[in-house]
Amino acid sequence: MMEEKYMPKNSDSPSSTKNHMSIPWAKVIGEHGQTPVIQSSLKEKATIIGRTGLILLSCGTGAWRVRDSMNSLARILGVSCSADIGLVTIEYTCFDTQDSITNSLSLVSSGVNTDKLADMEYFVSAFEKEGAFLSVAEVHQMLDQIMQKKANYRPFYQGLAAAFACCAFVFLLGGGPIEMICSFFGAGLGNWLKATMNSKHMTLFAGLAAGVATACLTYLLISRGLELTFDINVGHEAGYIGSMLFAIPGFPFITSGLDIAKTDLRSGIERLVHAVTIIIVATLVGWIVALASDLKPDSFIPLGLSPLALMLLRIPASFCGVFGFSIMFNSPKKMAATAGVIGAIANTLRLELVDLTSMPPAAAAFIGALTAGLLASMVHRKMGYPRISLTVPSIVIMVPGLYMYRAMYYVGIGTIASGAQWFINAAMIVLFLPLGLIVARILMDPDWRHSS
Repeated sequence: MMEEKYMPKNSDSPSSTKNHMSIPWAKVIGEHGQTPVIQSSLKEKATIIGRTGLILLSCGTGAWRVRDSMNSLARILGVSCSADIGLVTIEYTCFDTQDSITNSLSLVSSGVNTDKLADMEYFVSAFEKEGAFLSVAEVHQMLDQIMQKKANYRPFYQGLAAAFACCAFVFLLGGGPIEMICSFFGAGLGNWLKATMNSKHMTLFAGLAAGVATACLTYLLISRGLELTFDINVGHEAGYIGSMLFAIPGFPFITSGLDIAKTDLRSGIERLVHAVTIIIVATLVGWIVALASDLKPDSFIPLGLSPLALMLLRIPASFCGVFGFSIMFNSPKKMAATAGVIGAIANTLRLELVDLTSMPPAAAAFIGALTAGLLASMVHRKMGYPRISLTVPSIVIMVPGLYMYRAMYYVGIGTIASGAQWFINAAMIVLFLPLGLIVARILMDPDWRHSS
C-alpha cells in the first residue's frame, strides 16, 4: 500500500529510470486556474515567472536575457524577483510586501532553439500589454503551446543544412571543389546521425562523438574513392576538418562572453566550460580518426583565384554557411536568410581585411563581429527578431574551428610548439568575437548598456 501511495505509476516513477523529473505544471496550477494572474497568490506569480525563465534558458539565450524577461513579468505582477542563473538551472526568489518564495528549476540538457526564443520574446512583450488580465490557466496554456511546439526541421534537413554550411565553410578556409564535395557528404551524414541520436534523447557526447566520427570517415571514403577513380591529388584529404565543423558550439561560446561582460559569472563560466568540453570531445574524436586513417591537417591546395573573384565568391559562401547554421539552430527560413545576409556582409569584410591589409585575424574578427552586431540591432528594430538569433549564426562561421582542431592534433602527436601556436591563434579570435558583439550592444541597446 505504501508503494501505491508514495510511488505513483507515472512517467517519473523509479521504473522509468529518469534522472530528471518533469514538473506537472497542470497540477501546480491547482484550484486557482481561473484567477486573474494579477490577483493570484505569490506562489502562482512566482511559478509563471520561473517557468518563463526556464523556457528561455532552454532556448540557449544568455543569463541577462533570461533575467530581464523574468524581471519584466515580475514588475507587471507587482513583485520583486532575484535570480541566479546557470547553464541549465535557475534559483530565484520572488518577494511581495509580506512574503517571499524561493524556487529552484532545472533543465535536462542545454540546447538551442531560435524559433522558440522568438516566440518567448513575443510572449514577454505581449504580457506587458495584456498578460496581466489573463487567468493563471490561460498563461500556462500559452507557455504550454510554446513548449510543445515541434522542431521546424527533421534530422534529414538538419543534416542537409550542415552539409551546405560546412561545404561553404571549407571554401572560406581555402578549400576547393573536391574538399567541398567531400565535406558536403561528410558533414551531412555526421549531423544527420547526431540530430537523430539527439531526437532519441541520447546523451550529448554520444551523439557528438558518433557524428564527428561519421563525418570524418565519410570524407575519407569519398576522397579515397575519388583518388582511385579519377587520380586526384592526395592533398585534398586535408579538408576533412571541414566535415566536422558542424560541431562548433557557437551559442554557448558567444553567450558565455556576453554573460561574463554583464558579470553573470556563474552562467558565463558554465557556458564556457560546456563549449570547451564539446570542442575537446569533437577534436579528440577527429584526432583519433586521423591517426587511424593517416589523415593530416595540412594546408589546402591553392585555388589560384584573383582577389576580386575570391571576394565575389566569399559573399554567397558566407551566406550559405550562416544560413545553414541558422537552420541547425531551428530558425525559420526568413530569419535564417536574414542572418545569412548579415553574415555575408560581416564575414566577407573580415576575410578581406585579413587578405588586403596587414590586420591580424583577431582584430579583423572583432570588426566582423561588431559589424554583425550593429546590423542585427538595426534588423531587430525593424523586424523584431531576437538579436542573438541573428548575431550568433552570423559569427559562428568566424569561430576558428580549423585552428582548434590543428592545436589538438599537434599536441596529440607531441608537437607541442605547433599546437600551442595554433591554440593561441584560436584563443585570440575567440576572445575578440564576443567583444565585438559586446561593443555593438553597448552602442545600440541602452537597456544592456547599464548595469542596473
